[in-house]
Amino acid sequence: MKELLQKFENKRPEIVFEWKDSETEAEGWVVINSLRGGAAGGGTRMRKGLDKREVESLAKTMEVKFTVSGPPIGGAKSGINFDPNDPRKAGVLQRWYASVMPLLKYYYGTGGDLNVDEIHEVIPITEDVGIWHPQEGVFTGHYKPSEAQKVNRIGQLRQGVVKVIEDERFTPSLKKKYTVADMCTGYGVAQAVKHYYELWGGQVREKRAVVQGWGNVGAAAGFYLAQMGVKVVGILTHEGGLINQDGFTLEEIRQLVINRNGNRLVSPDLLPFDVANTKIWDLAFEIFIPAAASRLITREQVDRMMASRLEVFSCGANVPFADPEIFFGPTGLYADQKFSVLPDFIANCGMARVFAYFMENEVKMDDAAIFEDIASIIRRALEKTYAVNKEKTGIAQASFQLSLEQLVAI
Repeated sequence: MKELLQKFENKRPEIVFEWKDSETEAEGWVVINSLRGGAAGGGTRMRKGLDKREVESLAKTMEVKFTVSGPPIGGAKSGINFDPNDPRKAGVLQRWYASVMPLLKYYYGTGGDLNVDEIHEVIPITEDVGIWHPQEGVFTGHYKPSEAQKVNRIGQLRQGVVKVIEDERFTPSLKKKYTVADMCTGYGVAQAVKHYYELWGGQVREKRAVVQGWGNVGAAAGFYLAQMGVKVVGILTHEGGLINQDGFTLEEIRQLVINRNGNRLVSPDLLPFDVANTKIWDLAFEIFIPAAASRLITREQVDRMMASRLEVFSCGANVPFADPEIFFGPTGLYADQKFSVLPDFIANCGMARVFAYFMENEVKMDDAAIFEDIASIIRRALEKTYAVNKEKTGIAQASFQLSLEQLVAI
């Protein structure tokens, strides 16, 4: 795997688009690792301090992810170095998408990511600048559809991604409207845990979990795990945390999802971040869901989770370990050798899979069909890994090996 990984990491991206905003200090990059299959895909993220290196690493992660989720295209990512809480954010995004419009028209497809909302920002702003749908470039470059096919598939995609969930099995509330895009990635992260225990052994019910991050991914993963009977004992976000070693009930988790202020955890019992961050790593728990920003998990935290008898680590965040390497740095390798790490390109491929699902020929548009498709794709990927590695360690490395063999000439 090391030779394959080195070749893949060291390959220069095919396209790097660099942008400086004319009205603010914002700067941004589109990195297209390759135009495999004629197109590339990857979401748009925004955070203060983001740099081109982070965008490049995420583009490579997306390329690996497409070996699982489909379609067989190249990986890409958009990143904007700007404070997402700045009131000028909307104008920055408008000018950004106007600048990258030619890429989005012909060979690049994007979506929401960290601090950029798929439904309320990406879709309406790209429409304003003349894009039929943020995934239009993937249609054009990869599928090469006729005009009629393009209209039909984009209509299917438009309807499906923003579809309000009506099946109570897949939503925390029928009164408050949640869309497929809101819930699908966290659903996949939780399903990865379920399939892990079914394949490698064990019972998911009554396991204890800690969730890092309470945005769409973390909150949805926490909700679906609680549905399975998992006891969420801790939630950690940048604004603070909640701890309950007995585990929050499903109804309590449901309310914590519903009561969010945007992506912010809201509770009268919220502990200050420093207090929660000091305590949470020493709780007794078997499941950890990193679903906040990239590169946060340190070697010290891994050691403390090992002492807490952690069993499985399902990556809701891309590149969760605090290593400079794009994929396997020393912290990630160390963790993979100590417990079960379900890699990001499998565990959090839900949104990428939803896009691929709706780009295919006419498909079922009901909630069960959409979410069950995500579950089956993740199950299939983990079954392939299990076939070559039945140990509970080395899962991430074995998964990477399988994907890199599709991307790199041996």
